[in-house]
Amino acid sequence: MRRTKSAQLIEYRVVYALIIINKAGGLVYQRDFTEGLNKLSVNDYLVLAGTFHGVHAITTRLNPLQPPNEAPSGIEVLETEHFRLQCFQTLTGTKFLLFTEPFQPNTDKIVARIYELYADYVMKNPFYSLEMPIRSEGWERRLVREMRVLNSR
Repeated sequence: MRRTKSAQLIEYRVVYALIIINKAGGLVYQRDFTEGLNKLSVNDYLVLAGTFHGVHAITTRLNPLQPPNEAPSGIEVLETEHFRLQCFQTLTGTKFLLFTEPFQPNTDKIVARIYELYADYVMKNPFYSLEMPIRSEGWERRLVREMRVLNSR
């Protein structure tokens, strides 16, 4: 049985995973929220983070000429038949990579909400060292809860 795009929009709305990369290209956080993507080793995630960081840096220079006060953005969305990668880069250079179903609506809003949680639970934590791996139970609990709500729709 073949499904139409509209049927896929209704049936599948899944957030698969989140990766956070620091401004130097190091992996500081990785979390899977559901099955659907192949499992990678820790080393593979480290390579993915560094590779994406490099490709993102190159694509900021491949943009057509920009207006004088507008900075180039690099890769923001990568879509395939099987998943969508939404990239959000903060002003400090931290990148949030969200892997979702190809037809997941409002991925930019989902990433914005994740960034709000990051600001509240990670950046306001006096014990967190910038650019280091994120180890926060409050962040973990709240993020998983938010993604569980999204994935249960």
